[in-house]
Amino acid sequence: MSTDPTFRSERTDDTDLARAFDRDGFVVLEGLLDDSEVRTYREIYDRFLSGEIDAGDKRADLGAGAGRSGATENITQIMWPSDLYPEIASLPLHGRAQAIARQLIGEDAELDFDMLIAKAPSTATPTPWHQDAGYWVDLPDERAASIWVSLDEATVDNGCMWYVRGSHLGAIRPHRPAGGGGGAIECDCSEDEPGATPVPLPPGSAVVHAGRTLHYSRGNTTDGPRRAYILSFRPAAMIARERELAMDHGLTENVRTVRNSLAD
Repeated sequence: MSTDPTFRSERTDDTDLARAFDRDGFVVLEGLLDDSEVRTYREIYDRFLSGEIDAGDKRADLGAGAGRSGATENITQIMWPSDLYPEIASLPLHGRAQAIARQLIGEDAELDFDMLIAKAPSTATPTPWHQDAGYWVDLPDERAASIWVSLDEATVDNGCMWYVRGSHLGAIRPHRPAGGGGGAIECDCSEDEPGATPVPLPPGSAVVHAGRTLHYSRGNTTDGPRRAYILSFRPAAMIARERELAMDHGLTENVRTVRNSLAD
């Protein structure tokens, strides 16, 4: 995958970006995509949501069991859009995201997986508090960077991300399957936790978080969509180790099966 070195945060140089990531466990990237690029990604994204691009068993409802409100799913998750529609990997986001990941966690960062997570209008289904490392396999090198790119105006009311500052420096909390059997996991945390911070974003901006960073989002109670594209990076050697352990984040196996087996 080629990198695109043209993106730089307008407010934060590379050193400060990495320092903030190491300190807080998350960092905001402003203007990762321009307006025209956002429109391109929205068009492809909506082809996934409509079923025009068939996601098969890579599509799941993370909010299954939360009741229906007219949408196909409460929280639509589609794993590996770059495998289902390879052309998307040649667009600017993958290269820029990898360049950012290499600034934050090292030059050996490669794409571990990508996914789409959408909250349809008025679904009002929260994504529970969790740490990504709560369902990942144990690895000797835990460096990881998940880049959460907003394709809509992400607000508190439609499901912007919340993080607990500094939580990446603590332990992995006990996790359990979230109710409803949708494949989501959860741990004990709340918006009242010290350091809990909402991160609203304009379209085309992003937030990056570490594997142990506590995060969640409220349900979408607005009349507009909340579409996010997530790309996760870790060292190439650790990706190889994951694959040896049969953890490929749903590339060859339904992600719900993987997550549920790890949560047992």
